[in-house]
Amino acid sequence: MQVFVTGGSGYIGRATLAALRRHGIAASALVRTDRSAEIVAGLGATPVLGTLTDAEVLTGAARASDGVIHLGQAAEADGADIDRTASEAMQAGLGDRGAYVHTGGTWVYGDTDGVVDEDAPQAPPALVAWRAANEKLVLERPGRPVLVMPGLVYGKSGGLLETFYLSAARGGGAVPCVGDGGNHWSTVHVDDIAELYVLALHAPAGSVYAGVAEGYPTQAEVLTAAAREAGLPETLTHLSLPEAVALMGPIAEAFHLDQQVTGARARTALPWLPPS
Repeated sequence: MQVFVTGGSGYIGRATLAALRRHGIAASALVRTDRSAEIVAGLGATPVLGTLTDAEVLTGAARASDGVIHLGQAAEADGADIDRTASEAMQAGLGDRGAYVHTGGTWVYGDTDGVVDEDAPQAPPALVAWRAANEKLVLERPGRPVLVMPGLVYGKSGGLLETFYLSAARGGGAVPCVGDGGNHWSTVHVDDIAELYVLALHAPAGSVYAGVAEGYPTQAEVLTAAAREAGLPETLTHLSLPEAVALMGPIAEAFHLDQQVTGARARTALPWLPPS
């Protein structure tokens, strides 16, 4: 089996390439730079030079594969359009030969008011409001589309916790916390979500899986534990939402969400077995 991966040199991508290798699945990965090519080659994948705007490259790489895992995210202002056209190109190239696994995210559910599953109504913050339309198109196209919706991914000293929280403490300050920190987060370890992406390659067409572990720690609990693990002071600086937006940008609104999303569907159907 040969799988084409976008975002393979990124945080989740590196873990996913490693998981594919553990499962004995060959991989190719989209890269933009020589450094990214070195990273994916070191993980046993074949680099494919291009970007998410190179439709011919994406279609060709998907056509040469038995499955696709789309992890790449465009940072440009027109990222929603780039994501839509990239997914279309890869799905066209792959056809119905295997699963096209697309990345969503649980933030689209907004504040959940208790535990919800993948069928819950969506109330996304502005940062991810574009996702619903793109994901609807993905799931409606011919072939075998599958949607994986990770919670907040942590582990291995990377991801959003490092970028938006721990980096501040490493610079000599305290770890920022959006609001009082009592809001719940749906979280998942990077190695566990990587395993879910691999398992999703065998899922039926139209499947949608929330990639979250059970247990819903509060923002403050996560940040305190992350600081302790990193050897940093466990002191939090509580910011109002406007203060956090000024510091972090619009992603602060997502960090402020109170979310309890269950990953029971993936654990039952695939089965996916992250620790609870």
